[in-house]
Amino acid sequence: MTMQAMPATCQTCPAYNAASLKKLGVSTEGADYVIALAGNPNTGKSTVFNALTGLRQHVGNWPGKTVARAEGGFTYHDKTYKLVDLPGTYSLLSTSTDEEIARNFILFGQPSVTIVVVDATRLERNLNLALQILQITDRVVVALNLMDEAKRHGIEIDVRHLSRKLGVPVIPMAARQMQGIPELLDAIDNVARNKVATKPHHIRQQDSQVEYALNTLVEEIEAAYPGLPNARWVALRLLDGDESIEQAISENRLGTLAETATIMQQPAPEPIIAVEAIS
Repeated sequence: MTMQAMPATCQTCPAYNAASLKKLGVSTEGADYVIALAGNPNTGKSTVFNALTGLRQHVGNWPGKTVARAEGGFTYHDKTYKLVDLPGTYSLLSTSTDEEIARNFILFGQPSVTIVVVDATRLERNLNLALQILQITDRVVVALNLMDEAKRHGIEIDVRHLSRKLGVPVIPMAARQMQGIPELLDAIDNVARNKVATKPHHIRQQDSQVEYALNTLVEEIEAAYPGLPNARWVALRLLDGDESIEQAISENRLGTLAETATIMQQPAPEPIIAVEAIS
């Protein structure tokens, strides 16, 4: 039976989703959507990247940075996706170059979807980054990877409950065995095309004085930088003493960070090492 002859009910099954994936390698020209891939180091993020794009290698550096940058493309259900692999980080607090790159891309670049890869065997530690990303964007899919390892260690996770608590799709995966990739594709597609409404968990301030200071800062930031994405999150970072944000404001270049993030969405420069496609 051909894909065209499949009944409508088959179009949501994993086999159909997998068949709809076409790996494009480094070809990302004219992409309909930009997808950010975030996560702690050693969560299998690169495995997910390779599974979706068919690549094994990094293809360049971030603009003005020596940090390796990987990007690739795939098509799915007649749309082209550009996948940008962000540096592995434990937080977005900008205490390192890796964290600054990841934060600026998610906050100012405003990707269509941000995939957060978490390790099912170290879920509590990994959710720290996921919760920070959910404060910035509601266009998130959580890839709950290494479920095979969790099972081997006797760890059970109520995926539906976790998804309800986070307010975004949570996809159980074992990416090395390609398990969960079809479901991940479907979740990415649904969020990118606004087929599902996410309601991400937001951490609210309980202190009235902090909330007042936060609202005052938000008003000033929005007045100084009209159209700046998520002024509330920027204000929170100022209250927390984020030196990189403070410096950007003192040097009157906070607005240029959004422009830099836009540049980051452009194709990477010439490869620093050879790109090898998975056969």
